[in-house]
Amino acid sequence: MTEQPILDNHLHLDPVNGRGEAVAEEFAAAGGTHLLVLNKPSWSLVEAVGDPAAFRRTFELTCEVTAAANDHLPGRAWPVLGVHPGLVSRLVDDGYTADEAGELMRAGLDVAAEFVAEGPALALKSGRPHYEVSEAVWEASNDVMRHAFELGGELGCAVQLHTESGEQFDRLADWAEARGLPRERVVKHYAPGPVSGPTPSVISNRDGLRAAAEADDPFLMETDCLDDPDRPGAVLGPKTVPSRVRWLREEGYDGAMRTAHVETPARVYGIDTEATLAAGTT
Repeated sequence: MTEQPILDNHLHLDPVNGRGEAVAEEFAAAGGTHLLVLNKPSWSLVEAVGDPAAFRRTFELTCEVTAAANDHLPGRAWPVLGVHPGLVSRLVDDGYTADEAGELMRAGLDVAAEFVAEGPALALKSGRPHYEVSEAVWEASNDVMRHAFELGGELGCAVQLHTESGEQFDRLADWAEARGLPRERVVKHYAPGPVSGPTPSVISNRDGLRAAAEADDPFLMETDCLDDPDRPGAVLGPKTVPSRVRWLREEGYDGAMRTAHVETPARVYGIDTEATLAAGTT
């Protein structure tokens, strides 16, 4: 299945506690070609929560394992770096005010932006809690997310969002555009199917993928694979996107597969999955 690109838009590789680059090898063996590798939270890689240096080390580890993953792919992998929105709750539980937590998280995004500006990272990640929080934490989280949009606008890079579930996110896309980031470069991670506002990165369940394919709009596919030895196969395993691509092609959605794996990556990230597949380069 390497004649056409197959991109998993949101997958984790854990070089400390998980299988690391072996997950990418499994993805490639199933027919996958390209990966966007999201850093895991700093507390899961370096066991630090409130130390700004922990962000940098987390990003370095992610870039290193992504570079190693390239050796196993017929295409290539890119890191996407940022601060998990759930960090705000850990910081508040540790005694930080919501504003102090937000300030530290914005500082972490500034570090991630360095990796985008200087390479090798492709994009940023941010968001807000997907669970109930206080008004102060909610506002602080929105401030963090808006800061990510500002950085994305300055750098000309996409921002992946981890947020609450839903289908209507026009307000977030408006916030991004007000800060110089086009709404198509805002990516709703773990989208259930088509969404309003950002570009959906659809979690690869059959119903959501069929809905996205039939909508005839830009979309991406993902597994949110966690590379967690305590939860093997969570959220979805690395073979899932290649398997779903085979199924969707059998169902007659070849055009939608070109949308998801060639046209939308070019539109959102400025990457050429066909050229990198043909060249087999990093």
